[in-house]
Amino acid sequence: MSLDAADLRELTTSLSDRLYLQIANWHLYLGDAGLAEALAIECSARLDQGAAVAARQALEAVQVPLAGGSTRLPLARLIPAVQLRDLEEILEEHCR
Repeated sequence: MSLDAADLRELTTSLSDRLYLQIANWHLYLGDAGLAEALAIECSARLDQGAAVAARQALEAVQVPLAGGSTRLPLARLIPAVQLRDLEEILEEHCR
């Protein structure tokens, strides 16, 4: 299952405004970090597996460059657990 262009834009906007990376006490929203579209694409490609699986697999697939790209970490390691639940909730709407 893949989303059409309009639904993908809507998902990207939802992720941009609602999800964030947490580094120490700082919150960097995915839209500001330039990661929302990549996450939306990864989620869209996995929606047929259900919201929970799609969320976890997509967060592992999106690699976040650190220190000028010399190091990469999966997005899953940079977001708090509450944000995973928020992502699952957002994806539930698109799995219907």
